[in-house]
Amino acid sequence: MTSHIPDVAPARRPSLLVRWVPVLWTLALGSWGLSRQDSVWRDEAATWQVARRSTGEIWAMLGNVDAVHGLYYLFMHGLFEVFGAGTTTLRLPSVLAVAAGAACVAVIGDRLSGPATGLGAGLALGLLPAVQFHLQEGRPYALVAAGAALSALLLVSLVRDGPGRPGRRTWPRWTAYGLLVLACALLNWLSLLALPAHAVTLWWVRAGRGVWLRWAGAAAGAVTGVLPLILFSRGQSDQVSWIPPLTWHMLIGPGILLAVGALGAWADRPARGRLSVAAVGLPLLAVPQLGLIGLSLAQPLFLDRYVLFSMLGLALLIGAALGAGARALAPRRPRASALFVPAVAGVAVLALLPVELGKRAPASRVDDVLAVAGEVARLGRAGDAVLFVPAARRDTALVSPGPFRDLADVALAESPTASATLKGEEADPSRIRAALLERRRVLLVTDSDAVARPPSSERDRAKAAVLRAHFTVVEDHQLRGRRVTVWERRG
Repeated sequence: MTSHIPDVAPARRPSLLVRWVPVLWTLALGSWGLSRQDSVWRDEAATWQVARRSTGEIWAMLGNVDAVHGLYYLFMHGLFEVFGAGTTTLRLPSVLAVAAGAACVAVIGDRLSGPATGLGAGLALGLLPAVQFHLQEGRPYALVAAGAALSALLLVSLVRDGPGRPGRRTWPRWTAYGLLVLACALLNWLSLLALPAHAVTLWWVRAGRGVWLRWAGAAAGAVTGVLPLILFSRGQSDQVSWIPPLTWHMLIGPGILLAVGALGAWADRPARGRLSVAAVGLPLLAVPQLGLIGLSLAQPLFLDRYVLFSMLGLALLIGAALGAGARALAPRRPRASALFVPAVAGVAVLALLPVELGKRAPASRVDDVLAVAGEVARLGRAGDAVLFVPAARRDTALVSPGPFRDLADVALAESPTASATLKGEEADPSRIRAALLERRRVLLVTDSDAVARPPSSERDRAKAAVLRAHFTVVEDHQLRGRRVTVWERRG
C-alpha cells in the first residue's frame, strides 16, 4: 500500500524578496521605540530581576515559583551575563524571534500559494496588534511563536515529501520538528496546542500512514519530554489564580480573529487533500484558540499571550487573501498586481498608527517599575522606612536598587534570593508593626488607584492599619500605574 502524498505544486526556492523583506520590516517595527521611554512593567521586571541572579539561585527559585519559565530565565541570564542588563537586552530577543517567525510564514505562504501570499503573510505578522505588544516584550511568548513558526515550516516540507523521496532522508527533519516542539513547550507548555493543530492539517491533506506515524513519534517524544515540567508546575498553579473566569465578552476577540481567518481561508479556496495555506493556517489559528477556551472552562487560563503563536495562522490566512487579490489583478493590471501587497501593507501601517504608537508608550502596560523608582529617589531620605503593598511591588527595588539603598525595608525578613522566591519573605504582622513604630518617615510603594486592589493579606492590612493610626500623609504621587506616598509620624 503506497502512502498518499498531498497534491502540491513542485517545491521551489523562495525569492530573496519574500524571505528578507518581512525580516527587515519586522526588525524595523521592533526597533522603533524599543525602550518604551525607558519603562519596564511588572512582568518584565520579573524577568529582569531573576535573570540577574546566579544560575544556582535561579534553579533554587524554580523549585518554589515560576518553574514554567525556567528555561527562559536561564536563557536571559546568559544574555544579561554577556551583554549586560538593559531594556535592549531584555527585549531584543523578542524582536529577533518575531522576525524569524515572519520569515517562516513568508516561506510557507510562498511555497504553497506564491510570492504575493508569502510576502503578505510575512508583512502581516508584525502588524497584528497582539504581536505588536509582544514584539517588544521581555517575556518568552515571542520565542515560542518563532519556534512554532519553524516547526510549521518543517511540517510543510515533511508533508510535501511524504514518507521520504529517493535521495532525501526525512528523519533529521522529524527529529528537529520534535525538538522544536519540545523547546517551545519548555518555554510555555500550552504551546503543545500546536500539536492538535498540526494533526488537523495532516487530516485535511489526507497525509499517508508513514507521515502520520512519524509525526506521532515526534509529538509523543516532545510531550514525554515536557510532561515532568507540566506535572511539577501544577503544584505552583496559585500563580495563575488571579486570571478571571471565562466570560462571554472574553470570546469576542477570538470570534473576530476566527472570522477574519475564515475569510482568508475562503480566499485560498482549499480543496480537501491539497496542502494549502488554509490547511496550515486555519488549524494553527483556530485549534489553539478553541483549545485554550476549553481548558479555561476547567481552570481559568484565558490570556491571549498563552496562544500568541496562533497569530502565525492568522498571518498566513491574511497573506492568502492578499495573494488572491494580487492574482485577481494580474490579468488586467500586472503593475498594480505587483504593488498590491506593499500598498496594502503601507495603508495598514497608517491605519494602525494609533495602535502602534500606543503599544510603544509606557501607558500600554499596567505599570512602570522604573518610573516609581525615580520618585523614590526624589522623595526618600536616608534612614526612612519603605513598605511595599502588596509585597510583589518590591520588584521596583529589585530592578532599580539604587534609590532604595539608604532606606530600610522594615517588613522584609528574608530577601528574594535567600528565600528562593520572587518577592522575598516578610515578617509576621506584629514585627512589622513594631518596626514601623520606630520610624519617623515611611515611603509606601503601591499600585495607583486605577489598578489597586484592597489589601488581601494579613501583613498588608497590618501595614495599612499602622499607617492610618500613627502617621499622616505629607506627599502622594501617582504615575504610570504606581503610587508613592510619604507618611510622617504624628507628634
